[in-house]
Amino acid sequence: MQNKQLPNVHLRKEWDLRVRTWFNQPGRKLRRRNARVAKAAKIAPRPLELLRPAVHCPTVKYNRKTRVGRGFTLEELKAAGISAKYAATIGIAVDYRRKNRSEESLAVNTQRVKDYLAQLIVLPTQAKQRTSEQKQAYQAAVQVPGQVVPLPKVAAAEAPRAVTAEEKQVQAYVTLRKARGAYKSHGIAQKRKAELKEKKANSVKK
Repeated sequence: MQNKQLPNVHLRKEWDLRVRTWFNQPGRKLRRRNARVAKAAKIAPRPLELLRPAVHCPTVKYNRKTRVGRGFTLEELKAAGISAKYAATIGIAVDYRRKNRSEESLAVNTQRVKDYLAQLIVLPTQAKQRTSEQKQAYQAAVQVPGQVVPLPKVAAAEAPRAVTAEEKQVQAYVTLRKARGAYKSHGIAQKRKAELKEKKANSVKK
């Protein structure tokens, strides 16, 4: 029998004194819910969320999906006919950093702002200036819980179908490899053509 050290494991070092409990989680959940309900009642009939743009997710894996962004660009607001300062006062989020990379995104978000402005009811600050029509529209307004203007629907996927004879004859891999090779050797091919042209011109002169 080998002479080894006797086990003397120190694992029970008053762990109960250093445990953080979370017994107030249900109470905080209820408190947050009550706060949301109170805020909604306070700002009614204004919508609960600011109007935000439709943007595409980053990376190749998710860029086909559309989600709600941070705020509208200055270019989108200008195309809609409003300023950034005024937009912030009527429930439209503004993002000074984002830039429009395509005409499609600019058109989609500009239309979102225009649709929002068409549904918007703005009451004058002074009660004397408010008309009866504005008061009736304000009283009949319903509070929207989410985005006032829904996100644009993505085009539906194509239904399954049989592969045609023409599609069976197409060699996709070969086509891609040829296109890749032509792209890589474009400069070299142009240089060789120029050298041959220059060589022929020099031989004619001699």
